[in-house]
Amino acid sequence: MRKSLIGAALCALALPGVAQAECGEVSITEMNWASNAIVTGVAKFIMEEGYGCDVTVVPSDTVPAVTSVAENGEPDIVTELWLNSTGEAYTRLEEEGKVERLGKVLNPGGVEGWWVPTYLVEEHPELATIEGIMDNPELVDARFNNCPDGWGCRVVNDNLIRALDLEESGIEVFNHGSGETLASSMASAYESEEPWFGYYWGPTVPLGKYEMTKVDMGGYEQAVHERNMNPDADNPGVSDFPAAPVLTSITTDFKEREPEVADMLSKMTFETAHMSSLLAWMDANNASAEETTVYFLSNNPDIWSGWLNDSAREKLSALLQ
Repeated sequence: MRKSLIGAALCALALPGVAQAECGEVSITEMNWASNAIVTGVAKFIMEEGYGCDVTVVPSDTVPAVTSVAENGEPDIVTELWLNSTGEAYTRLEEEGKVERLGKVLNPGGVEGWWVPTYLVEEHPELATIEGIMDNPELVDARFNNCPDGWGCRVVNDNLIRALDLEESGIEVFNHGSGETLASSMASAYESEEPWFGYYWGPTVPLGKYEMTKVDMGGYEQAVHERNMNPDADNPGVSDFPAAPVLTSITTDFKEREPEVADMLSKMTFETAHMSSLLAWMDANNASAEETTVYFLSNNPDIWSGWLNDSAREKLSALLQ
């Protein structure tokens, strides 16, 4: 049933003239990571099938996309723009009136933190807080799974470890050599229902596949977190990680040309946890981004229907019924 629906929808997507030419040419980025391929796939499908746009997908990455908009005024749409990766370049474009952010495409955004399996917290509720973990190191196998050297999270984690005196509580810090071993350590522990404690981020396949609880670090303190981002910090403190803003941004020219499409994009938001679950489905089914797009649209009309105007909603509902 799934394959037949995907096939029918993809055939419709590929047929010339299926969508009415109510909207002109549109260019949209596709960044080189899986969640953005899904976001771009969903946006492209909706724009073509619901609004009649002629969509061109532009393979890119964050910095090249912002540079292209600055120099060429295109692409029209930059989606899943991680604001913390753009520096001042994107802010300048906003100040110059060249682009406009439409809102968060991921809510609350990119998430990072220290995690334990939820089954551990259900058995030992005290493990929901960093104080409870440090008071009971044996319940997490007395180990913290740290991210690899060279990653930004490693700097923050190392400063948190120092600020907490984590090792003094009897917890060994294990520095993973790669993202693959970090992920596999979580998978191995979870599938055996064993203890695990460590850093991870989302949206990702592991956080979609495994039910994990984010450890309460006592709240986010901006000044403290900014100090912790300095590898040479002499006064690290304890702060949670903030959610990273992840936006959809469009050129102001595009908003003037296609206000209906811009309005739709302003409402297109995925919960971060839901995106992780889509990535997990994609991985488990060895599915393409196009198949995952149709899977999302077929199974979540309650989400996407609220993004669309009446005409586009009717068209997509007929296609995906």
